[in-house]
Amino acid sequence: MHCPFCAADDTKVIDSRLVAGGDQIRRRRECLSCHERFTTYEVAELVMPRVIKHNGNREPFDEAKLRVGFQRSLEKRPVPVEEVEAAINHIKHALRATGEREVGSRVVGELVMEHLKQLDQVAYVRFASVYRKFQDIAEFRDAIELLESEPRPERGSA
Repeated sequence: MHCPFCAADDTKVIDSRLVAGGDQIRRRRECLSCHERFTTYEVAELVMPRVIKHNGNREPFDEAKLRVGFQRSLEKRPVPVEEVEAAINHIKHALRATGEREVGSRVVGELVMEHLKQLDQVAYVRFASVYRKFQDIAEFRDAIELLESEPRPERGSA
């Protein structure tokens, strides 16, 4: 770490402490050349993969878009906000865990549908109808029949 006062390369850590609930490390440093002291903060940088859209465009992962998709699907449905946030966090973790720099939008969509299926079946059908571009009532029927044929997951297990 360069000294912000004299730009020397050699600094030493005098003290380290966890801050922000353990999400950051605060370090007190001293320059070995000018002996000035300064503070630095260290934070883990968790990079989300870029999303490859159906048309081939690449864009940064957007948590706000993910949240809006959940909110639209779950509008007027009895699902606690905590469960929605847990699902969003699980999806972000799953995307980071791929280790890939880029993931297809289909991967994100399927993860959303998997979580919506567990949270609320009506919201799942709503999302699926837009995501899979249902063209007629038969496609709704097929999605509902598929849901009915699967064992019902327990709430909050997402």
